[in-house]
Amino acid sequence: MLRGLDISDMLIIERLELNFQPGLNVLTGETGAGKSILLDSLGFVLGWRGRADLVRQGAEQGEVTAWFDLSADHPARAVLEEAGLPVSDELILRRINTVDGRKTAWVNDRRCSGEVLRALSETLVELHGQHDDRGLLNPRGHRTILDAFGETDKARAAVRAAWSEMARTRKAQAAAAKAQDEIRAEEEFLRYAVAELDKLNPEEGEEAALDTKRRMMQSAEKIRADVVNAYEAMGQSGAEAQLADAFRWLDGAAARADGTLEEPMAALNRAMIELDSAMEGVVTAIEAMSFDPHELEDTEERLFAIRGLARKHEVQPDELAGFADTLRNKLDALDAGEAEQAKLVAAVKAAEATYETAAAALTAARVKAAAKLDKAVSGELAPLKMERAVFETQITPEAEGPEGRDAVSFTVATNPGAPAGPLNKIASGGELSRFLLALKVCLTQGQSGLTLIFDEIDRGVGGATADAVGRRLAKIADEGQVLVVTHSPQVAALGAHHWRVEKSVTKGMTTTNVVPLDAGQRVDEVARMVAGDTITEAAREAARALLSA
Repeated sequence: MLRGLDISDMLIIERLELNFQPGLNVLTGETGAGKSILLDSLGFVLGWRGRADLVRQGAEQGEVTAWFDLSADHPARAVLEEAGLPVSDELILRRINTVDGRKTAWVNDRRCSGEVLRALSETLVELHGQHDDRGLLNPRGHRTILDAFGETDKARAAVRAAWSEMARTRKAQAAAAKAQDEIRAEEEFLRYAVAELDKLNPEEGEEAALDTKRRMMQSAEKIRADVVNAYEAMGQSGAEAQLADAFRWLDGAAARADGTLEEPMAALNRAMIELDSAMEGVVTAIEAMSFDPHELEDTEERLFAIRGLARKHEVQPDELAGFADTLRNKLDALDAGEAEQAKLVAAVKAAEATYETAAAALTAARVKAAAKLDKAVSGELAPLKMERAVFETQITPEAEGPEGRDAVSFTVATNPGAPAGPLNKIASGGELSRFLLALKVCLTQGQSGLTLIFDEIDRGVGGATADAVGRRLAKIADEGQVLVVTHSPQVAALGAHHWRVEKSVTKGMTTTNVVPLDAGQRVDEVARMVAGDTITEAAREAARALLSA
């Protein structure tokens, strides 16, 4: 809850420090004293968008600091953690506005953006008044309010899960159908291409092998003649015979050479072995170079066929086999597509049925909560002298989504038989205030730690009705903290803590001050609200009666 507010050089406030308490905090004062300036300053430090000219005339900058107590489970903690800001039991917000319009904000002494301030403000403070478009008067938030009142978290979680699954299955089915259509559009080409590739049946590395074979065969005649000549030069009429003769001559002389020929003879023997190995290889090469002329033609025909298909499909020759598998897989997918489509369609229908069930359950929960809320609000309207008015939560169908398929709006009819309509269009100023108050009383039951601000929500009412308004504000404050700006003595008298907003002029400079009131001062302030500028003893007696009621 809000514990304090420190304001410097904002509009007509030079310096002001306020310390608020739990319960009902009342701010009173004459019209124009500056009560709205306090709300403008609080809205500024909370990041709300408002008037731009906030800096006091003659000052370089205006500054507002607000500090809050956070319970262990306060939702502001999650906002702080997500923003990477320090989290503690005390939250300090500070914001500066320079005279040239630049704004700078800090949260627990760490710089932050206006977006973070606004996210925090949603968890810290609620402002309600006759022109409140951020809260109960905004139809876009009525469904969220009803869900909070009806505690529909479990039902909404089921709807969100069903919506996600339905979206996933629909996306998968649409993607599969699109893929099927694309494959079907090229089915004729696929079947022809696969048949053509299967007929040729190219293998990886085959193109390079065929090219080598073709080149060898093209030059085989010339190469073969050279190789045969080389074989003859190594054979019995050539090197082989000469080496044999040399070995025989050395062998005959070895016995008389005292071992000097052993090493040469060993080397010569090795040379004869290597020569024999070389001749075997040459014979193999000669045999390989012997080919049928038709074989060259067949080799060239297959080589050109492989290269032609590779160019046709814009792939490398070695990729043809894998490319054929890719095309074949597409055909397999097409052939199996109908069965797969049937499965996906069934999955979509199942997901839609699950969503239908979850959405219907959520609608039922909202209808039940709406009836409960309508009854509760009606019970609050009678003491507020609006027993003939009708409050109704309307639930109408809208496009399905992750939050269900229900549009929710709060409507009122101020008199029996009158048409119902939106809160802010049907009710007058005073009626609207009471509707908002009755609704807020119902919505805050069981909640704690709330800081609610009501800006002249009692305008246009008086007497017993004003007293009923004050008692409902006090009821809300029993479980949290309420700040109310009021001109009603009945409301002011019910406050647990009372401040008077005063305006003064010193040396031509207008300033606003806020004074905490003790028991005696409260009597005079409430008496002023009863009687006007001239406080009579009768007005004081009336004030004492209100304060003791």
